[in-house]
Amino acid sequence: MDDVPYLLRGIMPVGTDSSVLISSSKYLNCAPLREWIAMIALKRNGGDFPAAAEMHELIGILNGLRDFDHIEAMFHAERKINKPLDDWFNAWHISDYTMADLKDCAPGTVGGIYHAVATAGNYQVQIVPFAKPRTQWEFFNLRSGQTHDYEHILCGGGFDSMGELIPYWYRLTNIHKHIHDKELAGEISVMSMLGTMRYIVRTLLHYPQIWETAVQCMQRGMAV
Repeated sequence: MDDVPYLLRGIMPVGTDSSVLISSSKYLNCAPLREWIAMIALKRNGGDFPAAAEMHELIGILNGLRDFDHIEAMFHAERKINKPLDDWFNAWHISDYTMADLKDCAPGTVGGIYHAVATAGNYQVQIVPFAKPRTQWEFFNLRSGQTHDYEHILCGGGFDSMGELIPYWYRLTNIHKHIHDKELAGEISVMSMLGTMRYIVRTLLHYPQIWETAVQCMQRGMAV
């Protein structure tokens, strides 16, 4: 035992008859996710592969890992003990406005700020192709996308990589405050955790001059 480095003590090799890599973690077993995490964590920021493209790839990967029937069952159970969530689902409100509908909003108002930022950045209201939600999970994701830009404005986050940290950590903190089932809260938070990891790791590796800014943005999101 004295010959084993201190940090390596306690490792217990596990045998397997499998002819391929195998783990008890469905995430580690997913080769596309391993590749995605390695790429987005270690790369530098670059216009040749923008942040939105990174997330588009992640959405498809995670959809292949999710147990949608189990997620629906967790939502049904949560709604029985979480009236605000149940009321929100029962309302089933879906935004259908266009950017043109916001053009007359006064400068400095939420609508005015959003219109100005979206027009200047050529942003779209619907960031993924619209599809009528058929399940609670699809509705939750649709509304999450429709409200995301407003989270930037209301939480004080800019529309850039550092600004993304604020709504990410606002969600990661608040979802667990308002969802009783921690497994469900975790399922909802997977994309936010992997999404925010991009900026945390890349900032420290490649842009350490602004690390304190990244920390402040995370703290601001947690404090909302």
